[in-house]
Amino acid sequence: MSERSASAGEIDVSNSVVAMACDHAGVELKEILKAELEKSGHSIIDLGTTGPDPVDYPDFGRAMADALREGRAARGIVICGSGIGISIAANRHAHVRAALCVDGTMARLARLHNDANVLALGSRVTGVEAAKDCVKQFLATPFEGGRHAGRVAKLSTM
Repeated sequence: MSERSASAGEIDVSNSVVAMACDHAGVELKEILKAELEKSGHSIIDLGTTGPDPVDYPDFGRAMADALREGRAARGIVICGSGIGISIAANRHAHVRAALCVDGTMARLARLHNDANVLALGSRVTGVEAAKDCVKQFLATPFEGGRHAGRVAKLSTM
């Protein structure tokens, strides 16, 4: 099995539109990651939120799902305190395959084996450098296909 990973340096910016959404707990991490992505050439669709006032993560999971369904972005990043709530919210939509990741290996495998199109992060459980590595691996790793393609296809029938 070929397990490719992103090399050191810049992230490949082909298909460079990334949608980002978070609740109030994820604003700070979202802004850090957004700046890094913009610096490396990505266009960002910021679906909010933008401030510390409490908001409901399901609303932002839906906003992400809508952005993907409408074709405004092919991949997205969602953030809440633990990453759990917003990943559940995003995964309620048939065309979303959100993966909660805490390190680059998980993010790479989420793309390689599961064709994840949304990366979920927990701002209270994942440090900034680990989150940056997750994003880099998530965006730079292609879906391997092969034996995994049939498994991923089954998800659409559930």
